[in-house]
Amino acid sequence: MIAKEQYDRDIAEIVSMRHHNGGDLWATSDIKLNVGSPFSTLNCASLLSELNMSSSDPILTETADLIFSNQKDDGRFRLSPQGAIYPCHTIIAARALCHLGYADDGRLVKSFEHLLNTRHSDHGWRCKKFSFGRGPETESSNPGPTLFALDAFRYTKYLNRERSLDGTVEFLLDHWRTRIPLGPCHYGIGTLFMQIQYPFNQYNLFYYVYVLSFYEKAKKDDRFIEAFEALRSKLVDGKIVIERQNPKFSKLSFCKKGEPCELATLRFQEILENIDSM
Repeated sequence: MIAKEQYDRDIAEIVSMRHHNGGDLWATSDIKLNVGSPFSTLNCASLLSELNMSSSDPILTETADLIFSNQKDDGRFRLSPQGAIYPCHTIIAARALCHLGYADDGRLVKSFEHLLNTRHSDHGWRCKKFSFGRGPETESSNPGPTLFALDAFRYTKYLNRERSLDGTVEFLLDHWRTRIPLGPCHYGIGTLFMQIQYPFNQYNLFYYVYVLSFYEKAKKDDRFIEAFEALRSKLVDGKIVIERQNPKFSKLSFCKKGEPCELATLRFQEILENIDSM
């Protein structure tokens, strides 16, 4: 296992960047919460949680307060002072708050209700922003935000109880077979998707298998089993080795590209536990 002091060094490195976007808590001076990837407010909330920083630590309670302060009355989240509010904005804000331990907070109830009530016809989530133009593929939901949404929902009472989420799981399982770029943001399954990435901040094989392993609808499905076997085939001496990484993570010791990652391996073991519980 990685020594505790190594986590502390990584935590200290991330905390030291709390003003690097011009404001506080990794936000910009005008309170944009999703700028500066991978060290934005929302990403850092999830990242520090992944490093086992206590959710009661003042910096994380302040971060949660900042995120909640940008929640609209209908449950949506505005991630910047101006501009449109897209479904993915609410999804990633809710996901970050779930990672911080707020899944049962009454304020998030309306966010999850909003998400359930605003899905696209294929049961995923689709932003009406067409950066790559329009085509048949843009009529589909965006697989990436849909996976992030299921990550958030796994913390809630809806997990394996809200049967309509089976359709959402089916949408992602179907993508495993079609692999074509889908949605206005063109999420595909190709070479980059198949490379192991960690921590979980992108649509990729490891994150895909991890999230779906919580859903009963997925675990017995041949498509999920194929994805799981593809992931398992990449283990090196029983450990997860990171194949693709954002260069900005280079100063962090826990997630070095090309090296075994203990925290990622623990996530793989969690997948095994989820599968064994079928």
